[in-house]
Formats: sequence, C-alpha cells, structure tokens
Amino acid sequence: MRIVIAGGHGQIALRLERLLAARGDEAAGLIRNHAYADDLRAAGAEPVLCDLESASVEEVAAHLQGADAAVFAAGAGPGSGAARKDTVDRAAAVLFADAAERTRVRRYLVVSSMGVDGEPPAGTDPVFAAYLRAKGAADDDVRARKGLDWTILRPGRLTDEPGTGLVNLAEQTGRGAVPRDDVAAVLAALLREPGTAGRTLELISGTVPVEEAVKAASTG
Repeated sequence: MRIVIAGGHGQIALRLERLLAARGDEAAGLIRNHAYADDLRAAGAEPVLCDLESASVEEVAAHLQGADAAVFAAGAGPGSGAARKDTVDRAAAVLFADAAERTRVRRYLVVSSMGVDGEPPAGTDPVFAAYLRAKGAADDDVRARKGLDWTILRPGRLTDEPGTGLVNLAEQTGRGAVPRDDVAAVLAALLREPGTAGRTLELISGTVPVEEAVKAASTG
C-alpha cells in the first residue's frame, strides 16, 4: 500500500511514517522545506517537496498518482497567525482533497481537532478561533464529497508521552488527552479498515486496544 501524507514532517506524520514502514507499506511525505528530507528518510518515508500553500491542484495530483490512500496531517503550527490557519488548515486540506479526487485516490484520512463544529465560544483567543473555524470548514468540505472514502479523526489534547495502545475512539468521547504515538497508531489502523469511511471520530486515551477500537468503529 502506498500512502501519501500531507504535512509529512509533522510530529504525528513522522510517527505514522515509521509505523507504515515497519509493516511494509510505502509512505511518501509532502514537505515544503528540503531540510526536512533526511528526517523523513530516517522514518522510512520518501520525502516529496511540495508547498501546499503555493502548489496547484495539478502539481499536488502528480504526487498522488498511484497512491492507495492520502492522509492530511498538515497544520500551520504554533506561532502562526490567523491568515495561515486559513491557508494551511483549511485551504491546503481542500486542495489535497481536490487532488485526491482528481487522481481517484478514494481513501482519505484527515487529522482534525475537537471542538470545530459550530462557532468558537465567546472569549476564545482570536488566532485559536481562526484555527477552529479553518479546521471546521475543511471538515465540512471533505464530508460533502462523494468522490472520497473519508474518515475524519479528531484527537483530544496531544501529548508526547509514550503511547499505551489503549484508546477511546467514538463519535463523541468527551474531552481528554491522547499521546501522539496513539494517534499515529489509530491512523495506521484506519488505513486498513475501509468500514470507517464516512465517519467523524473523536480520540482520547482509554481502555480499548487500538485495533479493537478501530474495528468497533467500522460500519462494515
């Protein structure tokens, strides 16, 4: 299986690339800075230089040719302003989805966030509110598409603690934290579970092994 990952140098993406390489899948990570290439190679992934803020849909589609699945794990990141929340967290996700549809790469996973449905609460920091709106708009766009077998994953508060392999994965989990290790493990499992297509799932730490949780979330 060949998987193309947008935001290939992100903390979750690098973990996912290691997992995919370890099980014999082929991963390619889109990066906007060639300085990240060695990190991807060390994770067992192919680095692909592509800036989703400036690339055309044709350019992105060229990188998706022959892929079995696409994962949008990009984000503007901490320290970025409201404008980049829109150009990365919304517009780049839409562009990547457009490219996936153009190349008939139906399986499409999105790493989103909790709390992005509806308007942010009053008093929310303006930049964080822009982030929530951008993520929500991207999710809405993807969920309206008929040409993708999409799954949207909404993790809780991310931590760098070692993964436990035990999670709570459901349409609604309540607030909580989850290690990035476990988010990557769930993404890897989702790629092998087509029955989760068409579902928006929240993820926090829990008591159910990852593979069992993903199987239980399947509609097939």
